[in-house]
Amino acid sequence: MTPDAFAAALEQEGFEPAVTITREGGGMLADHTHPFEAKALVLAGDIRIVTATSERVYQQGEVFHLQAMEPHSEFYGMFGVSYLVGRKTPA
Repeated sequence: MTPDAFAAALEQEGFEPAVTITREGGGMLADHTHPFEAKALVLAGDIRIVTATSERVYQQGEVFHLQAMEPHSEFYGMFGVSYLVGRKTPA
């Protein structure tokens, strides 16, 4: 999926305009939540997302989706990660 196609899909699904996030290699964010739903397309590098029910590594071209207030941890690959993310605040 191209970044333009991803951004168009987010808009159709009611997400805010996408922003690009870049994280340094080897970094992480310990268990936390967000007050919004997040859907992201990995542009470069990789990210491992750990939730209560799953653990998966997402690489370039893959999409990850987190619900609002879903506890998770993020681990950034050796070369870091860059992703395009849209956010949607629950009604």
